[in-house]
Amino acid sequence: MVINQQNLNGLFVGYSAAFNKAFSETPVNYPKIAMAVPSETRETTYAWMGQIPNMREWIGSREIQNLIAHEYTIKNRTFELTTKIPVNDIEDDQYGVYTPLISEMGLSAKKHPDFLTFDLLGDGFNKKCYDGVSFFSNKHPMGGHDKAVQSNMGNKKLDAESYAEARSQMMTVKGESNRSLNIVPDLLVVAPQKEAVARELLFADLIAGSSNVNKNTCDLLVVPELSDYAEQWYLFCTKRYIKPFVFQEREKAKLVCKNKENDDNVFFDDEVLYGIKARYNVGFGLWQLAYGSTGTAEETAKG
Repeated sequence: MVINQQNLNGLFVGYSAAFNKAFSETPVNYPKIAMAVPSETRETTYAWMGQIPNMREWIGSREIQNLIAHEYTIKNRTFELTTKIPVNDIEDDQYGVYTPLISEMGLSAKKHPDFLTFDLLGDGFNKKCYDGVSFFSNKHPMGGHDKAVQSNMGNKKLDAESYAEARSQMMTVKGESNRSLNIVPDLLVVAPQKEAVARELLFADLIAGSSNVNKNTCDLLVVPELSDYAEQWYLFCTKRYIKPFVFQEREKAKLVCKNKENDDNVFFDDEVLYGIKARYNVGFGLWQLAYGSTGTAEETAKG
């Protein structure tokens, strides 16, 4: 290829097509538990977080739902990925060799929110959410009720008994009006190390010779990004408009380049640079829609 600006621009068009194709075709898991919220500034405050409205009988004047200002703020972060292609390779018509690399950059850009979301999930027993306690905690304050607390955490290993207990615990969570929030878990999330246990729990007809009463009570999501949290397991209610996590996006990932003949990288280093930039972040949504177990409790002998 003759090295001129027209040809370099044409090459960028081709690489952009490869990047965009890979980006659009790559499946991701984070939307299953995270709601997408567009952001117009460097940070966004979710003053309404924690409010799940309930209808009531209209007696007398309207009862205005007061929003408790939790001041939960998610700050956007900037992410990048940059690679270089030698001008000599372009000149020698070797640029096609780099198309899979550009495609892989598209895949990486699309999957990155998965990494952020599930890393935050794995650390949910330590990091605080909108009410000032850890996302998975047995001390979530129940607004409007002095000293009343609720729990969305456990420590038992995943089995039929602990799974049933977790489902029951989620379905009995109440709102600030002391009424049921009508939460029904529909997704079990585990690390790859617990896939076999989870599949038997949810899909086997029999467990230990007895009818499996938990069969098909949830969908299953096995997450490679949770491999560092092998013992933990989680239940989610994902069928509502608000979700347990927030994916806040300020600027979508896109491919850019420095390919002008007078750019320093071309002039001094004889290289064309291709890079991705994106701005977003992930934060906690409603703890009421999630249950997490550390899976660290020691098993006790039965019988």
